Amino acid sequence: MECPKCGGALQPVKFEGTEIDRCSVCEGIWFDMGEREALRKVAGSEAIDPGTNQDPARDHKAQVLCPRDKVQMTRMVDPARPAVWLESCPICYGVFLDAGEFRVLKEDTSFWERLVRQRRRRPLI
Repeated sequence: MECPKCGGALQPVKFEGTEIDRCSVCEGIWFDMGEREALRKVAGSEAIDPGTNQDPARDHKAQVLCPRDKVQMTRMVDPARPAVWLESCPICYGVFLDAGEFRVLKEDTSFWERLVRQRRRRPLI
């Protein structure tokens, strides 16, 4: 498959039984439906996103085509992290994240999960 942002080759990367596709050039990550949510729950999964090739200009690319279906993807903002813009395919529901964005989402998930656990342990007054 071809990277929807830079045209580089998407290479398979496996972590704890889940295989995603990462661009060999820009390090963006393609998640098939359900893979992003599954990996967000796995400890240490941020290792799939080295995040060393970050370029905020990639968020402004006008036409981003799904690497599977070749249709225009929908740009979305993660409500918990408005700085993270992701692209989602309306047909296969795959998601593309630029380099470093999965790490940001993973950190945010960990923060909110800790906060919820702390609030559940706190006795009512």
